[in-house]
Parts: sequence; C-alpha cells; structure tokens
Amino acid sequence: MFLIVNVRLMTKPPGTRVVPHPDAPIGLARRLYQIALGAVAEVHANTDLRPLEFGVLTYLHHCPGIDQNTLVEQMALDRTSVSAMVYHLEQLGLIERTVNGVDRRARVLRLSAAGKALHDRQLPKAVAAQDRIFAVLTPAERRSLIDMLKRVIEANQSYVRPGAGRRKPVRQTRDAAATNSRD
Repeated sequence: MFLIVNVRLMTKPPGTRVVPHPDAPIGLARRLYQIALGAVAEVHANTDLRPLEFGVLTYLHHCPGIDQNTLVEQMALDRTSVSAMVYHLEQLGLIERTVNGVDRRARVLRLSAAGKALHDRQLPKAVAAQDRIFAVLTPAERRSLIDMLKRVIEANQSYVRPGAGRRKPVRQTRDAAATNSRD
C-alpha cells in the first residue's frame, strides 16, 4: 500500500525529523521527471533547444502539417507555452508555420529542412540517453513500466490540465486598486 504524506499537516514532537515515504508514487514520478530533464538538457546542450522543444520537433516529424491547437492537445501543454516554443523554433529556422487554408485562424506546423536535419542528428543521442537511464531495467521490465505508466495516465485524464499546479496570477480589482490609491 502506498502512503502519501502531507508533511505540513502532520503534528510531531519538537526536534523530530519527518521523512516523506520513499515509495510515494508522486514523489518518485517527480524524481524520474528531474532525471529525464537532466538527460534531455545534456543531450541538447550544444543546440539552442529548450527541454520540450525537441519533443515538438519529434511530434512534427511524425505528424507533419498539424495545427498548433492540435499540438497543444496532443502534448498536453498550455497554449502560451506552445506558442512561445513554436515562435522560438520558427525564429531558429527549425519549423515553418503557415496559415491553414481551411481555417485561417489556425496555424499549420512543419519541420523545415534545418529542423529535420537537427531532429535526425539529435534523435540517436536522445534514444541513447533514454537507454542509459533505463539500463537498470530488463527489456521486459521496461515494457511493463511503460504499460503501467500508460494505464495510470489513461485512467486519470481528468487531471490533465496544462498549467495545473501553477499559482494563479494575482490581479487587482478596480475596487482594490481604488482603495490602495486612497491610502
């Protein structure tokens, strides 16, 4: 049985050290994510790519001509982040963004020749990094881990809210601004 500990709500005698449960799946998932980000950063250190941008290149390699909104949905990212990534990749000359002929509000995305070349050059390095991370598992264990992760993800789609967990920006209302200006 997994126990997820909310350390802030626990009462403890003074001087007692609280150690979160080492088998908490959320904590383990966060640590795996940190390791993966570290590996991705190492692989792409010699490029101008940010962590998720290689994922965008890979997605566009496999699904050329998708629109930006579909990319948002498929990668489960917020629109602002995808817009910034697409803009950066376009500025680097790695993708081409054109107006969709059917829906002029939509933007169609494709890898440029330079984007395809960078993707093809970086892919073996990314795969090698992934293999290094998971070298501690047998091939059967890797398949099991992937199957289990997919099951957990598919069963919990209601929690996929891009940007969830971020603090909402604090916005002053007119009344609060008027009150502050009177002080």
